[in-house]
Amino acid sequence: MPEDVQMNDSEPQPAAPPPAAAPAAAAPALSTLHHLKEIASVIEAGSLSKEVRRISRAVRLTVALRRRLAARDVSAFLAFALPASSEAYARLTALVPKEDDTEMDVDAAAPATQISIKHGLPEIEIYCYLLVLIFLIDQKKYDEAKACATASIARLKNLNRRTVDVLASRLYFYYSYVYELTNSLAEIRGNLLALHRMATLHHDELGQETLLNLLLRNYLHYNLYDQAEKLRSKAPRFEAHSNQQFCRYLFYLGKIRTIQLEYTDAKESLLQAARKAPTTARGFRIQCNKWAIIVRLLLGEIPERTVFMQKGMKKALTPYFELTNAVRVGDLELFRAVADKFASTFSADGTRNLIVRLRHNVIRTGLRNISISYSRISLADIAKKLRLDSENPVADAESIVAKAIRDGAIDATIDHANGWMVSKETGDVYSTNEPQIAFNSRIAFCLNMHNEAVKAMRFPPNSHKEKESAEKRRERLQQEEELAKHMAEEDDDDF
Repeated sequence: MPEDVQMNDSEPQPAAPPPAAAPAAAAPALSTLHHLKEIASVIEAGSLSKEVRRISRAVRLTVALRRRLAARDVSAFLAFALPASSEAYARLTALVPKEDDTEMDVDAAAPATQISIKHGLPEIEIYCYLLVLIFLIDQKKYDEAKACATASIARLKNLNRRTVDVLASRLYFYYSYVYELTNSLAEIRGNLLALHRMATLHHDELGQETLLNLLLRNYLHYNLYDQAEKLRSKAPRFEAHSNQQFCRYLFYLGKIRTIQLEYTDAKESLLQAARKAPTTARGFRIQCNKWAIIVRLLLGEIPERTVFMQKGMKKALTPYFELTNAVRVGDLELFRAVADKFASTFSADGTRNLIVRLRHNVIRTGLRNISISYSRISLADIAKKLRLDSENPVADAESIVAKAIRDGAIDATIDHANGWMVSKETGDVYSTNEPQIAFNSRIAFCLNMHNEAVKAMRFPPNSHKEKESAEKRRERLQQEEELAKHMAEEDDDDF
């Protein structure tokens, strides 16, 4: 009963057990500084053993710790990780904002296990740059963050170590991000190209992957689609190392293909990016779906209602749902009203110019509905139903019908003498090759997904030669648990 659970101080006998059990129930929480020291020890172990996976683990742990960072923790960690006489220590401590020397976090578990690291490791120094840069961005101190990012990039140019590549890729990302926040991306385009060339010469594939996406984003930010495509087509290709970077690449590729009128390839890239993106990256998936909806409309397809009703996306996709409804009905006046109503939204999403292209698809859809409904209809009535507002609507209707017949959108003929459109009788679709084409595309999609799943499988090196000891197995299971725990927060940070 609930009354039995509560204990009173006046009762002498029941009050004795809680003090004995209290230390076990309320274990002292480790401070942020202590966690940072543990991360530094992981980086040191990865540097000495040349194991990149340990460096990746340190980055994941940092992402989980990001929301708890304070200026005093960062300052104390810099004093712990860097020699006081080093140039990096002097530069970074000057960038970290000073706080009143009030109560400092005390390492509760530190007296039992003191942590010490070897000074002078480049990986530790680069990690300190990354930590300070993340902290400054979170504190919205963009000028200091730009100075820190510039200094870190200058330091990276003098290093060529594979254990630094993971940390370098994160620095590249935040280097571009802080300049994007200050609306000055054009300033670093030359530096990004030089860094990409350096990463290629150093065979840093993760750096190449990250920098290629940053350059594509840089070009697309200023609508330089031709330059983006030239860079993309000439950049070296290799197997993707990061799922997040591959999703970004597919999204940028889909945008380039859309502008170049290659809608089929654009649709495939955008849908693949939306599928591969983690569920926590909601903003990225919303952008992929917005562009994919426009591309499908341009292809003459009507997206399913379930696309607009996905969890957490309904409100963001409402303008595109109304636009799709206007295209589906083929009502040109409704299409204009929706385009004007959500003009600001479409401009912010960068899809305004694509929606202008949809006008022809709206007319074609309306014409297809007319051809199905009427076996014979005058061109003047077609102009009225399509609500063409030109000077000579009948002539415009005739040219629209002729183009639709030529493109195969409708099966009809034009009687120029009488000014009619005569629709032919609808045949059996199963007597054509359309079902075979549809099944072939589905089979190709399934086979492609199976091949990608097989390629994505990873196995530890030499697993078929060496037997795993109990200690290694425990360590591997622990790392897998940590990876699963921090994956969601890492994806949130990346997107």
